[in-house]
Amino acid sequence: MGETTKPIDVAVGILMQPNGDVLLGQRPEGKPYAGYWEFPGGKVEPGETIFAALQREFKEELGIEVLDGEGWCGVEHVYPHAHVRLHFYISRNWRGQPQSLEGQAFAWQGSVGVEPLLPATIPLIEWLDLLRYGEAGSPPFVPAPGQAS
Repeated sequence: MGETTKPIDVAVGILMQPNGDVLLGQRPEGKPYAGYWEFPGGKVEPGETIFAALQREFKEELGIEVLDGEGWCGVEHVYPHAHVRLHFYISRNWRGQPQSLEGQAFAWQGSVGVEPLLPATIPLIEWLDLLRYGEAGSPPFVPAPGQAS
């Protein structure tokens, strides 16, 4: 993919329990990077806000209603199949119990122990650990390699 490829906006949610555990999902068969673990989310539709996309995706994938969320950070990543701009929200407030409505596996993780992780997820784990267990704060927006910030 060339450097001029327009990124696809993706809303990504980090559901965080009071003890700091977060929910990760495993990409299903038939999708790029099948079997890799990531934070749940999906593409932002035209005319949709990032948070509205997050709420829609969590309803479709997990059967839960995200009541609020805090914009946390953004990361761009160029995969062989797509250039994505990931918009991460942290939510500690949702209604319902997450369930697999699209056939993917899910796991609540404290210290993340599932592998393999989707490449764009890896730097977020370290930043998230600082937020959960160390100094709070948001990481900077990280553009994809070769992209202007």
